[in-house]
Amino acid sequence: MSRSVKKGPYIADHLLKKIETMNSNNEKRVIRTWSRASTIFPALVGHTIAIHDGNRHVPVYITEDMVGHKLGEFAPTRTYRGHSKNVEKTTKKK
Repeated sequence: MSRSVKKGPYIADHLLKKIETMNSNNEKRVIRTWSRASTIFPALVGHTIAIHDGNRHVPVYITEDMVGHKLGEFAPTRTYRGHSKNVEKTTKKK
C-alpha cells in the first residue's frame, strides 16, 4: 500500500538535514544511512549515499532518474549464489 498523498513522501529528518547542510556548504562526501524507506528527493541528486543492506553499507550515487524511488531499492538485501548442484538428481539411472 502506498503512502497518502496528503502526508507527502517520507524522508528521514536526519538525512534531510545532512543533505541540506552539505548543499549549502557545497560539500560532497559519503553519508551512511540505515533509512531504506526514505524517498529520494531532488536535493539528493549528485550525492553518494551508503545504504545499509543488513550486512554492510552499499555506496549508491544518486542520479535524476532515481527521484521518487526509495533508497532501499538500490541496495539489495539478498545475494543469489546460484542453484546448488546435486549429482544424484541430474543423472537418473534407468
